Amino acid sequence: MIIEPKVREYICTTAHPQGCAESVRNQADYACKQGMVNGTKKALIIGCSTGYGLASRICALENCGADTLGIMFERQANGRRTATPGWYNTAEFHRLASGKGVYAKTINGDAFSKEIKEKAIELIKKDLGKVDLVVYSLAAPRRTDAEGKTWSSCLKTTDEPFTEKSLDLRNNEITEKTVEPATEEEVLSTVKVMGGEDWADWIDALKAADVLTENAVTVAYSYIGPELTYPIYYHGTIGTAKQHLQKTMSEINQAHPDVCAVISVNKGLVTQASAAIPVVPLYFAILYKVMKKAGNHENCIQQIARLFTQKLYTPTGFQTDENGFIRMDDYELTPEIQEEVKKCWKAVTTDTVKEYCDIDGYWEDFYHMFGFHYSDIDYTQDVDANVEINGIVM
Repeated sequence: MIIEPKVREYICTTAHPQGCAESVRNQADYACKQGMVNGTKKALIIGCSTGYGLASRICALENCGADTLGIMFERQANGRRTATPGWYNTAEFHRLASGKGVYAKTINGDAFSKEIKEKAIELIKKDLGKVDLVVYSLAAPRRTDAEGKTWSSCLKTTDEPFTEKSLDLRNNEITEKTVEPATEEEVLSTVKVMGGEDWADWIDALKAADVLTENAVTVAYSYIGPELTYPIYYHGTIGTAKQHLQKTMSEINQAHPDVCAVISVNKGLVTQASAAIPVVPLYFAILYKVMKKAGNHENCIQQIARLFTQKLYTPTGFQTDENGFIRMDDYELTPEIQEEVKKCWKAVTTDTVKEYCDIDGYWEDFYHMFGFHYSDIDYTQDVDANVEINGIVM
C-alpha cells in the first residue's frame, strides 16, 4: 500500500507506519541524550500512544530504565484503512523496549471503563507487583461512566459570546470567530469527560487493589495558557474541566496520604484537539514563531524529558508553584514572550500571516503526528500497513 496523508478539516485519516516509527525513534534518541535519573522503576501510563503520554512512556524507558504498562484505545489496519498513528507508535515503542530487555505491555481498550481498570490491575499484580508512577494523559471527546451514561465534551465559553481573531488552517486566512456560551449541561458534560473524575477512579481502584508502592507518584497533564486565550480556554468549558482536575489533585492527596498527586501544566503545542479550537491555532502559530526566535521553543518530547530530568525526579523533590503545579509552561508565559506574542497578534493579517506566524512549523508538527513529512522516508514506496504489536493485550 502506498500511504499518503489524507487531511479532512483538522484531522488526518491516514498514518504511515515507517514515519510513526521514525518519530518514536527520534523522541527516544532525544530523551536518551538527556541522561538517566533516579526515577520511576515501574510505571502505568494511561493514554500512552500519542502526545504527552507517549513522550512520558519514552522518558520512563530512556531516562529511568522503567518497566511500563500502557493503556491506549487505538485501531489496527483493516486492509482498506491504515492503523491509527498511536498503534504504529506503540509497535515501535515495544520494539525499542524489547531491544533493551525492558518490560513493556499495552492494553488496548477504553481507559474510562471498569473492565480496563480491572485488566490493568490484574496485569500489574501478575507482571509488576506494584507501580510507583501513574501518568494520566487521556484526551478523548466522550466518556461512558460507570453507570453507563455517555458524556461528550464541547469547546465553548461559559459566560457570554466571545469574538476574536482566528486562523483558518485550510487556507491560512485570518478570520473572525464567535464562540457561543455553553449550557449548564454542556459544561457538566465537558467536566465529566476532561475533568479529574476518572483520574480519581483510577487511583482509588489501584489503591484498593494494593498495586501502588508507598509514596507512589501520579501525574496528570493540563494546560492553562495566557490571558489572551482565557475566554475560549481557561474560562471556557475546557478550563472548567481543568479546574476540576486541580480540585481532584487535592482530593487524591487528601484521600491517599501515601500517594503524591501532581499536575504538570504544559506549554501550548499542536495536537489533533487543539487544531479544532477557535482562536487557539493562531495563538500557537504565533507562539511557535516567537519562541523559536527566542531559542526556547520545546516540542512534546523536549518538554517531558525536561519534566522527568529537571522537575519531577530531582534530589530535592518536585519543583512546584503555590498551587502545587509543576510549570512546564514557564518558558511560554515569561513576560518577554507574551509581550511579543501580543504585538504579533495585533499586527497579523491574512497578508502578513507568514511574517508573524510559524505556519510551516505548525503544519510540520501536524503531519509528524501521523508519520508524514520525514525527509529520510520515501513515501512513494509500497509499505505494509498491517503492523503487529508484540505485547498487546486486547
